[in-house]
Amino acid sequence: MQQTLKSSVTFNGVGLHGGKPVKMVLKPAAAGHGIWFKRTDIELGNAMIPAIYDVVERTQLCTRIVNDAGVSVSTIEHIMAALAGCGVHNALIEIDGPEVPIMDGSSIDFVRGIMAKGVRRQASPVLAYEVLKPVVAEREGARASLQPANGLIIEFHIDFEDSAIGSQTKVLDMRNGSFARELSDCRTFCLRTDVEAMRENGLALGGTLDNAVVVQGADVLTPGGFRRGDEAVRHKMLDALGDLYLAGGPILGHFIGDKSGHAMTNTLLRKLFETPGAVRPVLCTPEQAAQLPGQGLVWDEIPEVA
Repeated sequence: MQQTLKSSVTFNGVGLHGGKPVKMVLKPAAAGHGIWFKRTDIELGNAMIPAIYDVVERTQLCTRIVNDAGVSVSTIEHIMAALAGCGVHNALIEIDGPEVPIMDGSSIDFVRGIMAKGVRRQASPVLAYEVLKPVVAEREGARASLQPANGLIIEFHIDFEDSAIGSQTKVLDMRNGSFARELSDCRTFCLRTDVEAMRENGLALGGTLDNAVVVQGADVLTPGGFRRGDEAVRHKMLDALGDLYLAGGPILGHFIGDKSGHAMTNTLLRKLFETPGAVRPVLCTPEQAAQLPGQGLVWDEIPEVA
């Protein structure tokens, strides 16, 4: 069955790129509502933005959604991953600025906040999207694909010259509490040269060594280093889960990302829904629902972080 929050939960932080303070409140919503953002700082006009793939303004650095009035919210991938990973299908997200708070660069604060309040079942079955035939998106050496599968499987491959990251590959079946256990505490990462370039372009103004893992060659500049040896590829998987949740419901399929990012995942989703016979909506049976992320998640599966 569909699920929503038992009660509201509030997060305060700063935006990664804008560097400005932001307050975000997740609120329960009725069955069939889906995930919507509401800009509470917008007094006139349409402040509502659906979390859906076809309103994404594609960018390499984050996922940004924009409504017909030009009102936007950016860097939504980590909260979307947390909602997917906690099995929350309906929520209203009120936010008083244009960017989701970065927190520690992962989804762990969102997961812990959601699960501390708890989720409740609703009297409607989950609407999921079953991949029926393979679709592929490719560009400039990056590739993303979706193939049929009984549940959601995420597979990712990365390859960086900086030896602190190097080549990493991981595959996870996302059922039950897999996201919370394996991915939720994995932080965004970047190269020191990328930070310098972004700052020169007025971006990453809220970025610090407390909310990103920064590497340079063989060195990890962030105190304490990586939380996991393959934290980098795990974070790419976290991003992919959040971006895939913009399908409008859970995906039943096998996602494979190879050096891909936010824009590539969005291109893939658009291609999935534009390709005749590639996907179909399904009202999940109990057996199918048991394969979805977040089903059966318990507090003890959520990692403790310093």
